[in-house]
Amino acid sequence: MPRKSVTPALLRDLRSLHVTVFHPNDEDGIDIIRQLQRIGCQVQAFWPPTERLPDETDLVFLAVRPETLSLSLPWSNGEQKPPIVAVLDYENPTTIEAMLKFSVNGVVASPVKSFGLLSVMVVARQIAARETEQHKQIQRLDQRLAGIRRLTKAKAILMETRGINEEQAYEIIRDQAMAKRVTTEEIANAIIHANEILGFRAKAEVRDLQLVQRKKPIGPS
Repeated sequence: MPRKSVTPALLRDLRSLHVTVFHPNDEDGIDIIRQLQRIGCQVQAFWPPTERLPDETDLVFLAVRPETLSLSLPWSNGEQKPPIVAVLDYENPTTIEAMLKFSVNGVVASPVKSFGLLSVMVVARQIAARETEQHKQIQRLDQRLAGIRRLTKAKAILMETRGINEEQAYEIIRDQAMAKRVTTEEIANAIIHANEILGFRAKAEVRDLQLVQRKKPIGPS
C-alpha cells in the first residue's frame, strides 16, 4: 500500500502559524516577512527583541547580533518556549554563544532565500516538540520518584510507630487507599502530615514541661 503523503497537511499547518520576527527593518528583514507571508503565515515584526512575545506565537525568527547577547529574553527558555530559528549574517564565537543562550532550534543564513525556509521551519518545530515531550517525561519521572520517596517515608513512620515490617506497612497504606478510593501517594502524604503535626505537638509538650520544671522552686515549700 503506497504511503500517504503528508505534504498537504504539513503546508496547511504552516499556513496557520503565527510567526514573530525579531529582525532590523532592513532589506533582509523585509524579505523574511514577505517570504513568510507568501507561505500564508501571520507575521508580526519587531526590533529590538522584546521580553514578551505576542499572544499565540507559534514560531520565532531571531536575528542574532552582538547586541542580542546582552538581552534578557525569558521566552527563549522554559516549558512554554516556542521554536526559534536564528538568522545569522555572519558566524563567530559571539553569535554561537547567543544561539546557545537562546536555545535556538534552527538556523538560516542571511540573506535568507526562499529555498530551505520551509525545511528549517518544519525541523525547528519538530525539535521543539521533542524537547517539550522530553521535558514532560522528566517531570513525570520526577513526580514518580517524589511519590516513591513519600511512600517510603510513610512506611518508615508506620514501621516505627506500630512496630511492624515494611510489607505490613505497605498493606495498611494500600488498604486505606482502596477503602477511601484515593491513591497510595495521597495516603502516604496524610501519614507524613499527621506525623509532622503529632511530632510538633510532642516536642512542644516536652518543651513546655521543661520550662515548668525550670521554674519550679527547689527545696521544701
